[in-house]
Amino acid sequence: MTTPFPFTAVVGQDDLRLALLLNAVSPAVGGVLVRGEKGTAKSTAVRALSALLPEVPVVPGCRFSCDPASPDPGCPDGPHEAGGGAERPARMVELPVGASEDRLVGALDIERALSEGVKAFEPGLLADAHRGILYVDEVNLLHDHLVDLLLDAAAMGASYVEREGVSVRHAARFLLVGTMNPEEGELRPQLLDRFGLTVEVAASREPDQRVQVVRRRLAYDDDPTGFAARWAEEEAAVRARIVAARELLPSVRLGDGALRQIAATCAAFEVDGMRADIVMARTATALAAWAGRTDVLAEDVRQAALLALPHRRRRNPFDAPGLDEDKLDETLEEFGGSDDDDPDPDPGPDGPGGGGGQPEPDDAPQGDGDTAARPEAGEGGQPQPSGAGEQSAARASEPFRTKVLSVPGIGEGAAGRRSRARTEHGRTTGARRPRGALTKLHLAATVQAAAPHQRARGRSGPGLVVRRDDLRQATREGREGNLVLFVVDASGSMAARQRMSAVKGAVLSLLLDAYQRRDKVGLVTFRGTDADVALPPTSSVDAAAARLETLPTGGRTPLAAGLLRAHDVLRVERLRDPARRPLVVLVTDGRATGGPEPVALAGRAARLFTADGVASVVVDCESGPVRLGLAGQLAGELGGTAVTLDELRADSIAGLVKDVQRRAA
Repeated sequence: MTTPFPFTAVVGQDDLRLALLLNAVSPAVGGVLVRGEKGTAKSTAVRALSALLPEVPVVPGCRFSCDPASPDPGCPDGPHEAGGGAERPARMVELPVGASEDRLVGALDIERALSEGVKAFEPGLLADAHRGILYVDEVNLLHDHLVDLLLDAAAMGASYVEREGVSVRHAARFLLVGTMNPEEGELRPQLLDRFGLTVEVAASREPDQRVQVVRRRLAYDDDPTGFAARWAEEEAAVRARIVAARELLPSVRLGDGALRQIAATCAAFEVDGMRADIVMARTATALAAWAGRTDVLAEDVRQAALLALPHRRRRNPFDAPGLDEDKLDETLEEFGGSDDDDPDPDPGPDGPGGGGGQPEPDDAPQGDGDTAARPEAGEGGQPQPSGAGEQSAARASEPFRTKVLSVPGIGEGAAGRRSRARTEHGRTTGARRPRGALTKLHLAATVQAAAPHQRARGRSGPGLVVRRDDLRQATREGREGNLVLFVVDASGSMAARQRMSAVKGAVLSLLLDAYQRRDKVGLVTFRGTDADVALPPTSSVDAAAARLETLPTGGRTPLAAGLLRAHDVLRVERLRDPARRPLVVLVTDGRATGGPEPVALAGRAARLFTADGVASVVVDCESGPVRLGLAGQLAGELGGTAVTLDELRADSIAGLVKDVQRRAA
């Protein structure tokens, strides 16, 4: 077994370590979501935590880790008698992003059920994680059906398996810890709210600290056992402090003054529901216990807010997470009255026991430079006066709910919520012989295939004699996520500030829709003399929104160049992810200028998409009393459909999806 990197040897990342330790003191806090760039010790710190947790008493032989002091009366391995038990180390169970539903919740032994007539159940990862840690690396990439199962288990503290007429229920209470890189996509709001605390991590920009990180990592890689031995004393001290804090926790008093501050803070930041108040209260209590105190102080409330509220405050999905600390301090000061019998409610950062620790100044980078505008020299000689030169970036108008755009036909791409697809999850539409390993049994079809052969197979008792050739795989239909490639005209003909503001608002609305439907997105812009891949295909929809916000306009309209660049992006992406079907959203007024025969050249480029069977929608941005209808003609060349900005709104147009499908058929 590999020796884990010691928790106390992790350099920096104070908020991350504190959040993990608070959950070790009080699992009721509800887990931790760790957000940050790659290579910042997220996984290292989480894996090191399990070695610090106290041992867990369990019923010997129970596969579901029942507590001998209060065994689960509904345990599938029960009933158990209360009494003596054995102790084992706390488990940390990792849930792979590509895990199957059966691996997560457990699987029924169908062969034994059919042949022996017994309800045989093999526990899954939720059973293994009971009373321990369930760790999901890249949790934002987890398939929706697994997210739904996690939500159910986290809400009810139990896992239910109901299929093929067999019902199994077992306890599943675990500390949920997830790590993610926001550049690869955001997390569903329902799952986000299930994490008690959230922490933003970033690599230090201090050379001395970076040197220390490298030295420790190299020393660990050279001799993991020896390196861990050198940190054994510090590890033992932290483990003992966790045990002491757990014992002190029931004695910690949350006074009315601190509770008023918690309620006022949650109200001030307009968080949804009451879970934030409860998590803040539990976190502040755990902070006091960790500091060795029996009273919750104002500094504990402040630290609890910084850990529990950033991912819960009401915000646009593309807004950066975090709290306005000045507003937080004002709220705490306004509602900072102490209880009559309380000690001094706020002794300051040097209070007894070190408090929860004042947070370090937030030196996390606000961006990697990718969101900066890309200045390009506009080409002169533009016929339209408004497009004679580069214009500053216009702000997007207010986003709105858009009509659903989908790719026609049935795909087999990654799970999502946009287009129809054959998936492992969804409604059952038929049965077939399995190709490879059987993943979803179609029970009725299997029984029907096996029934005619029972006499020939010598069946004489109960049960059904089933062979491999009888098994049938269920075919299911669900929804997939697509690659939505935005191709945006940023030329001088679009440069009127009011029009560009409306265009950006429409694209931002479509990006919001893509975020909700778990799509990948890309952004190609064209202006001047060429086209630019402003954002290669990615799951980070907020990165596309940032590029859009800083998009300048001006110059000629190289429409053909934009289409050819988009076609090239799709060609490369088809090699990387062949199962994910694309949807091209071209935002333009249809004009083409610059070079010989620009309109004819654009038409030839558009027909490349038709030849490849790529679904497309042209968002017609033409305005004014005289309209040339060029966008509609371009949509015809693309084999897609054209809609105006107004028609894109969900309440303005009916049957857009049918129109897209009809034209693509």
